[in-house]
Amino acid sequence: MLALAGMGAAEWRSARVAHPILVERQVLEFAGVVKTTEIRAGRGQVRLIIAPDAASGLPPRVRITLRGALPPGLAPGAGVRLRAMLSPPAAAAIPGGYDFARRAWFDVIGATGFPMGTVHIVSPAPRPSGVLAWLTAARAALSARIIAAVPGEAGAMAAALVTGDQGAIPLETNQVMRDSGLAHLISISGLHIAVVVGGAIFLTRRLLALSPFIALRCPVKTIAVAVAALVGIAYTLLAGGEVPVVRSILATLIVLFGMVIGREALSLRLLAAAAMIILAVRPEALLGPSFQLSFAAVIAIVALYESPLGRWFSMPSENERWLRRFGRHAAALLATGLVAELALSSIGLFHFNRAGLYGVIANVIAIPWTSFVIIPLLMLALLAELLGIAALVWPLVGWSIAQVIALAGATAALPGAVIGMPAMPVAAFALVIAGGLWLALWRTRLRWWGAGVAGLGLVIAHLSVPPDLIISSDGRNAAVRLADGRLAFLRPRTGDFLRGMWGEAVAAEGDAASFADMPGMACSPDTCISLVRAADGRQWRLLATLSRDYVDREKFEPACAAADIVISDRRMPKWCKPRWRMFDRTVLGTTGAVAVWLYPARVDTVHDRIGDHPWRPHPAPRRYTKRPSVDAQPDLQ
Repeated sequence: MLALAGMGAAEWRSARVAHPILVERQVLEFAGVVKTTEIRAGRGQVRLIIAPDAASGLPPRVRITLRGALPPGLAPGAGVRLRAMLSPPAAAAIPGGYDFARRAWFDVIGATGFPMGTVHIVSPAPRPSGVLAWLTAARAALSARIIAAVPGEAGAMAAALVTGDQGAIPLETNQVMRDSGLAHLISISGLHIAVVVGGAIFLTRRLLALSPFIALRCPVKTIAVAVAALVGIAYTLLAGGEVPVVRSILATLIVLFGMVIGREALSLRLLAAAAMIILAVRPEALLGPSFQLSFAAVIAIVALYESPLGRWFSMPSENERWLRRFGRHAAALLATGLVAELALSSIGLFHFNRAGLYGVIANVIAIPWTSFVIIPLLMLALLAELLGIAALVWPLVGWSIAQVIALAGATAALPGAVIGMPAMPVAAFALVIAGGLWLALWRTRLRWWGAGVAGLGLVIAHLSVPPDLIISSDGRNAAVRLADGRLAFLRPRTGDFLRGMWGEAVAAEGDAASFADMPGMACSPDTCISLVRAADGRQWRLLATLSRDYVDREKFEPACAAADIVISDRRMPKWCKPRWRMFDRTVLGTTGAVAVWLYPARVDTVHDRIGDHPWRPHPAPRRYTKRPSVDAQPDLQ
């Protein structure tokens, strides 16, 4: 019944957000109303969510990315008119990769693009009305104030810790934080909610206990928990109510409720209840790394402290000396970091193909520093803003955050700080998750069988072989994995996004190469021929088109017949018959991006991974006009 209810909840959620999706790329002029603005100063971008006029025939929401700073007057509620290049939300760039189209479906975004010219404001934004509008304006103003008070990357991180706005954090800083295993510190989640709520409980109980009348006659603990719940909800609203923050506050509220009714404050049952509530409302969160990372870490920590070893960590013995107590707390801190990092590393490898090797050590220092220094200083600075003396506190905030950035930089610079792994098979990931849950949920010696299951998954992941050939969904870009671990790209001007995504998926080593520069490859302005040797020694012949010029059949048909694989960003004629597979625009329109293994020969596609879902667009067939004939292929000696 629960399994059926889960599938029903997923179907209901998908149907509830159903909306049209743009079918194919187009350039058009339209008018609409700005719904939200997101400043991404770290990337030099501004993102707008615009609700187009009904007469435009566009989806209900369109995401537009602008270069540079936010133009004056461009705020939520403003009416705009612009000419833009719009595309359907992008599917995964490689089978098993990040699927933005799925996220856009549940965010009710039916198209993305960029303006071709100026965004004209036809009506000014009204004054914010309503609680949500006021909170949005307050968040933006508070972020701007923090960044102005604490310049540089420290100020950008301070704004992220208070309002959840990470747009101003430089890309280099983000990468360093990820490589050191400290990226979770700048994303408001369970740690930040716990510090804020825990601090509110501590201060409220201490303040109420100052009055003997209140302390002896009122339920001080219940009052403190109620105040902490309100503080946590306020912090969630201030942080923008993003899914990770909402998930954290829901789990926290359940814990607080357990405290009030006298149950164990943190247990796997309460954690399961929080997960049930979240998945009943947002079942799509299950597939996201944020949900998996946060719950995996907490499950691992709770399971540790419910074990005999964890009880030894948390329960002091009689007449315990200070040195033993210090050692016990230090061991508990190290064990907590190690268990959490083990739980997170496999999920990080599955979603991001990389993980920080020294994250345990860095977190042992950074988490207490963030909990007991940075966040209290931030709360003190915000209080000082009300009193007009914040200039005394903000420098301390900047200095404390700079220490974390310095720690992240030092950790990421250590030899072997980052381990990379080719895309992990889904079956291997499922075994790792099943084994981890087995370890956490069982209480008898049977729990150790879970380690074997998880270990089997890691072995399968380690033995998996990355694809030899990757082809983009439009056929314009392709890359071959070379024997030395590098990727050779069909087009030298392949975008940074594809280079990074494909490089991480195959754990590429060294600088990327070009088809034209590699042995066994030759390119003309119109076509490329590549000879690729598979693991079994067989030599495969690839033929790829580069231009849209018409190719005479007498020259091109023999080239097709001699090729094992043909790649093209246009529709190939029926007489072009390679010896194994054709990947032209028609085929790729039904498969999406493709990964090819040459030994044993097999193909994996994005649409096979996605399945038949409503966020998968079906492009209309294109027609091509006959153009001047060109040479069929370059001379390959």
